[in-house]
Amino acid sequence: MERPIYLDHNATTPVDPRVIEAMLPAFTEHFGNPASHTHAYGWAAARLVERAREQIAAALGAHPDEVVFTSGATESNNLAIKGVAWSLAGRGRHLVTVATEHKAVLDPCRRLAGAGFEVTVLPVDRHGRVGPEQLAAALRPDTVLVSVMLANNETGTLQPLAAIAEACRAAGVLLHTDATQAVGKIPVDVGALGVDLLSLSGHKIYGPRGVGALIVRRRKPRLRLVPLFDGGGHEAGARSGTLNTPGIVGLARALELAAADLVEEGRRLAALRDRLHAGIVAGLDGVHENGHPTERLPNTLNLSFAGVDGNALLVGLTELAVSSGSACTSADPKPSHVLAALGVPPQLAAASLRFSLGRGNTGAEIDAAAAAVCRVVTGLRRGSPLHRPGDGTDR
Repeated sequence: MERPIYLDHNATTPVDPRVIEAMLPAFTEHFGNPASHTHAYGWAAARLVERAREQIAAALGAHPDEVVFTSGATESNNLAIKGVAWSLAGRGRHLVTVATEHKAVLDPCRRLAGAGFEVTVLPVDRHGRVGPEQLAAALRPDTVLVSVMLANNETGTLQPLAAIAEACRAAGVLLHTDATQAVGKIPVDVGALGVDLLSLSGHKIYGPRGVGALIVRRRKPRLRLVPLFDGGGHEAGARSGTLNTPGIVGLARALELAAADLVEEGRRLAALRDRLHAGIVAGLDGVHENGHPTERLPNTLNLSFAGVDGNALLVGLTELAVSSGSACTSADPKPSHVLAALGVPPQLAAASLRFSLGRGNTGAEIDAAAAAVCRVVTGLRRGSPLHRPGDGTDR
């Protein structure tokens, strides 16, 4: 059976062969524990980790001492949010976030709310953006942390993070960003953004699964996160556990490769994204684009299709590997909380698709994908009780 065209790169990416090549010595020749300080095997592994730390810091405009290795962005988000909240609980117990955040941000905030913290969840406009003035108005004397993602995983919408950072800085409030979808797709510099904490994950940038990092900017006094794990005091006490040396090497190499080809690949993906959109709307009426029309990732397109059942749409598109939203919530039958926050009606939100393009996609694949979507949607609309002639779905 021929494999479907892969258009779900925001869920995960294939590991780049150059990343695998870089990782192999850490599995074989340099297999030691980086925390073993008494022999050459540990020293060699520690050198690999520190070199990777330097590479990651250089790619993100950070200092190597600011890089904390984790198992991925979900852990990084939890460490940032809970670690700051517990560390600064004596100063205040109020946090601010946004309705369109990933569950890896919303759920830790919900957990803290159940433990006596107060969380303000800000609404977004119809494009999925929150205004800096709107956010500034939500800050209080007891606010200790704001968490706003840089790029949305479902729509690709970019938040005005630098302006949000200015508002947080003026109020003396820490700012965390989940930059998982942005890193490797657009330029990301922690200094230019003005954030205090930044999360990223390896498997979104053609690196391995099970590894990520949290950037914790150096401050005076230094920010001390309360750790999620106890035992060993690794990563300067922020994250105990034996370091995943091969994964860390792979993360650094993947980030290095992405940075080297960032601008050219971004232009290529944006052109393919627009080609896909144009091909679909040329063959169908009743297609609604979700997210910001310009302030967005180059690879992401989220469309809703009027007059069809969402489940039938996904089942019918056997030629494509796409999703209806975040891979982490794909088992949830409810429509996307992101699209709901944008004001998309439930029936239309349920009939939405997220196309997220990547390195391997070609123009021929994009044309084939557009044709498949048009064919399946047209077939589903014939005789569908959801389809009403004259409502823009009867092309």
